[in-house]
Amino acid sequence: MGELRQFKLPDVGEGLTDGEILQWLVAVGDTVTVNQPLCEVETAKAAVELPSPYAGTVTELLHEAGTTVDVGTPIITIDVGGDAPAATPSGDGAEPAAGLIGGAAPGGRTAVLVGYGPRTTEARRRPRRTVAPGAPADASSPAAPAVPGADYGSGGTERPPLLATAPDATVKPMRHGGLEVGRQAEAHARAEAAAPSRPVAPGRGSVRPLAKPPVRKLARDLGVDLTALTGSGAGGVITREDVTAAASAPAAAPAPAAAPVAATSGEQRIPVKGVRKATAAAMVASAFTAPHVTEFLTVDVTRTMKLRARVAARPEFAGVKVSPLLFVARALLLAARRHPMVNSSWDEAAQEIVVHGQVNLGIAAATPRGLVVPNVKDAGRLSLAELAGALTELTETARAGRTAPADMAGGTITITNVGVFGVDTGTPILNPGESAILAFGAVREMPWVHKGKIAVRQVTQLALSFDHRIIDGELGSRFLADVGALLADPGLALTF
Repeated sequence: MGELRQFKLPDVGEGLTDGEILQWLVAVGDTVTVNQPLCEVETAKAAVELPSPYAGTVTELLHEAGTTVDVGTPIITIDVGGDAPAATPSGDGAEPAAGLIGGAAPGGRTAVLVGYGPRTTEARRRPRRTVAPGAPADASSPAAPAVPGADYGSGGTERPPLLATAPDATVKPMRHGGLEVGRQAEAHARAEAAAPSRPVAPGRGSVRPLAKPPVRKLARDLGVDLTALTGSGAGGVITREDVTAAASAPAAAPAPAAAPVAATSGEQRIPVKGVRKATAAAMVASAFTAPHVTEFLTVDVTRTMKLRARVAARPEFAGVKVSPLLFVARALLLAARRHPMVNSSWDEAAQEIVVHGQVNLGIAAATPRGLVVPNVKDAGRLSLAELAGALTELTETARAGRTAPADMAGGTITITNVGVFGVDTGTPILNPGESAILAFGAVREMPWVHKGKIAVRQVTQLALSFDHRIIDGELGSRFLADVGALLADPGLALTF
């Protein structure tokens, strides 16, 4: 038999901890080449294809489609036939070639997939799944037989929310020590790769309780099983106090096995995972962190709708969708230029307000996997035609489930278009790391006082939710009024 290599699930999205294998693109016995897609994996951010780091023959698929596995868990075995693999396994003294998966990347980082990389900023990590009964979880358990394999790191020790905080919030640490942080992240990934692999329960990845290394050591010294504890720290992290309390508590009698619960007729249970689970965690964190205020404005947009018809007929807009959302986005960008504080975020660690230098405009999109909010980078620099093209591409990619994690990170302000569902308005929740979100309602023909007479006009409602720590009532009102004025009279754009 030739030389076997195991491909471990890489960190495909800035600190993600696990992913679900949606489908295998290869089968046992298939011959694969370097960078050939092996499988499609859904993470908390998007669905991505994982390319092969080796050329050879597939000998084993270690997990079935539909299985959720942890980062760093082997998912496939490839017989490389004794030839040198494309990505050298860590621990043998050789480094993968620069630019390849697992190889060195600029800034002292480790390359994983195009557009992704080890996260060097502080983030939050979502809780792990509970382990299956009888599945080993402690690091002291006997290690599974080791097969040499390329190491992609086991991910960061903390997990970011679905929509990462804008990059400006971390400009200080990156400006003074970005290279060193990148080297530390790479060294940490190699150290984890050198550790003995854990046994894996059938169909599941290994489980690692949330605790810092000193707390893990304390638990080992006191004989405390971390998997049996519920952390009292932020995000469910197990603290020293949790460990010492468990060590001093009397041993409890084993609880009787719970009786199986009969399924109610017609009841359906849907596992909460992937994008939907991360969205839920992010929205809860946002709702209970930022003090939300929502203001409403009803606007006569008849002139904007007439302008839309004229613009759509121009040759430079051929092939792109000229929707009312395009003009709402343009109005928001112009209003943000006049009121830059609206395009900002709250840095809790530094106790600072970060006013962003560019607007990364997020557009909330409903997809089969849940709500995602990709953003157009530096949208304020785009012409109207360029903005139309960017919005068209962004929404089509999101609905196809192909949005890259990088396109969902770094948003600074968001629009949610509830009008496409026939809804007039709502009270949107802020994306974590942003200070404002604008809901755009349906455009309807309604009786309206126009030039002193009642006439049928096209009317919509706007709702602006904002973080009251950053935006007070006056600023929020002025910003929303400017957006409404631009939609009521698009000619005012010449004065902004």
